[in-house]
Amino acid sequence: MTDPTSTTLRIPTFDDVKAAKERISGAAHRTPVLTSRTADRRTGATLFFKAENLQRAGAFKFRGAFNAIATLDPSSPRRSVVAFSSGNHAQAVAYAAKLQGVEATIVMPKDAPEVKVAATRGYGADVVFYDRYTEDREEISRSIAAERGAVLIPPYDHPDVIAGQGTAALELIDEVGEIDLLVVPLGGGGLLAGSALSARALSPASAVIGVEPEAGNDGQQSLRKGEVVHIPVPKSIADGALVTHVGYHNFPILQRSVDDIVTVTDAQLVETMRFFAERMKILVEPTGCLAAAAVMGGTIGTAGKRVGILLSGGNIDLEKFSSLLRGQ
Repeated sequence: MTDPTSTTLRIPTFDDVKAAKERISGAAHRTPVLTSRTADRRTGATLFFKAENLQRAGAFKFRGAFNAIATLDPSSPRRSVVAFSSGNHAQAVAYAAKLQGVEATIVMPKDAPEVKVAATRGYGADVVFYDRYTEDREEISRSIAAERGAVLIPPYDHPDVIAGQGTAALELIDEVGEIDLLVVPLGGGGLLAGSALSARALSPASAVIGVEPEAGNDGQQSLRKGEVVHIPVPKSIADGALVTHVGYHNFPILQRSVDDIVTVTDAQLVETMRFFAERMKILVEPTGCLAAAAVMGGTIGTAGKRVGILLSGGNIDLEKFSSLLRGQ
């Protein structure tokens, strides 16, 4: 969100992830790590699925949102936050704010999934809509924050958000031990950056790979070019990863600690959703399937390896879920 030429960046470290773990303890769920013999047979690997689709508010985003809000000055006369999101960060900030007695305003695209809009409002947040193809959500959010004297909490380009997201991989490696490979969904890069911090500290020999939708490979382009690349708003069923660029706070971490970024198609996401529903009896949204799709679809070679996979969320309207599986 922030241009590095206009401000000094505060790049989080693994110490920040550990501090976040303490802050969110008792608020965020320690989500289960799931396994599947069928998935292991298909890939020739030993797979560990970190089920953040079972996190509070339905996605890993709750971790970063709660941590960021927990760092606000408790003596401030008006505790209020503004966030922008297509859905999961929106719900996470709304819920985390409610739990901590903070007012929340969320800027959401007009075409955000209705189930995510309803949940955000259900947590007590004020929702302001914008057109993702013609309006700048960051500019709108900054204006609202200035007008209301609120703190802006972006979905991924924020050191406390990144640190909070890193706690998911911390828990995964703490539970299963060192792994050979960690595969993580990539939208704006908060989850991937935080996960890389944890992996490098707790399983230093492991490779870290990010996965984004084929239609929006800004992260892949950025990593290969060595600078943040901006793209037009992509179109994909992975609505949680439809960003135009990765964050400036997380890009240095991606450069230093991520081995590669690959992409998957919408068709691969649908097949992975189907696998989780039919074989593992869990509901995972398209964005949440990014990492698993790359492994299950063979985009990433994993034979003989111990592989950690983050399932980032499970917030999807059931009618939409059914129509995707029916190919409509």
